[in-house]
Amino acid sequence: MRIITYNVNGIRAAVKKGFIDWLKTNPADIICLQEIKAHEGDVPKAEIETAGYEVYSYSAQKKGYSGVAILTRVRPNNIYKGNGVMQSDAEGRVIRADFGDLTIVNAYFPSGTSGEDRQTYKYQWLAEFFEYIQVLRAERPNLVICGDYNICHKAIDIHDPVRNKNSTGFLPEEREWMGKLFENGFVDTFRHFNQEPHQYTWWSQFAGARANNKGWRIDYINTTESMAAHLKYAIILPDVRHSDHCPVFLELSN
Repeated sequence: MRIITYNVNGIRAAVKKGFIDWLKTNPADIICLQEIKAHEGDVPKAEIETAGYEVYSYSAQKKGYSGVAILTRVRPNNIYKGNGVMQSDAEGRVIRADFGDLTIVNAYFPSGTSGEDRQTYKYQWLAEFFEYIQVLRAERPNLVICGDYNICHKAIDIHDPVRNKNSTGFLPEEREWMGKLFENGFVDTFRHFNQEPHQYTWWSQFAGARANNKGWRIDYINTTESMAAHLKYAIILPDVRHSDHCPVFLELSN
């Protein structure tokens, strides 16, 4: 099974930049999208279906904000929208799909960039989400957690760790949360295969950041350790350009 996570920064904007043509190249079996910024009726499902994918989306109540979707060539056994936490669900941040004994959770973590209140909410959301996946793992041990985490875990994951030490997305409390995730039985699948620096998934749209590869690695596909033997290949795809993020790819063996 081939899985991609991709923050598209607006699904309709991505379509205008060739997203459907990219889908037609069959880049993965399951594609988890974040920040679709579209209500249910505005998601271009017909166009996506022409590329061979079923579409399951979960939108924020606020128009043009947040939202997640799962595009899949493999029919899921179950789809669950939300994680049962009121504010997170109002913002359309979590969607889950079960495929046999495999469960994929697609999540768009809050960014915290718009002020102190949102940073406080980010910490609240992280605590709630951690509890959610711990409970879920007890029932569904083969978990894949995809998404835009809006957190760089280590200094290797950000182009300028010194200047950004006080920036949301690289704050000590956020990085500690990532450490706790990995210490509690989850695998950073990209770092499982690649320990090289300068591997990023998001770039500012200012000052030529992408052209100069001054980025942040904030998008992840993480799995439970029970799936480690099935990790076949993982890579970041910086040349795919429908967004200020790029896709992250994971292949699992049977």
